[in-house]
Amino acid sequence: MIIGGFDSIVDDAKGGDGKTGYADGYIVPVPDANKEAYRELAQKMSGVFIDYGATRVVEAWADDVPDGKVTDYARAAHKKDGESIVYSWVEWPSKEARTQGWEKMMADERMKASSENTPFDGARMIYGGFAPIVEA
Repeated sequence: MIIGGFDSIVDDAKGGDGKTGYADGYIVPVPDANKEAYRELAQKMSGVFIDYGATRVVEAWADDVPDGKVTDYARAAHKKDGESIVYSWVEWPSKEARTQGWEKMMADERMKASSENTPFDGARMIYGGFAPIVEA
């Protein structure tokens, strides 16, 4: 198990019924000196996700992320000295909405422009899609 606490730096939501039908999750190491540049990019990209059907986007900066005995966020993302881990998720109404949204986003000029000057090493990003199994 990998545990940690994160401080939200972006939390945008679009109306809906409050239920998550599908979620994209990711972690990425970001140089501490690039925190504000990352937050600005995340805020911009949040709008793109919401434009294409996402209901919520959360970007959270490491706040209380301990070293683990076997693994942890730092090792999983190959964090270097002077970097912090960002833990993020994007909520969608369904997997189908997510698939359609991603197809449209990949053709959007805002996605192309943002990928040219990223304030992090995208090769060390860990991401995936998740179907909820418990919802309170």
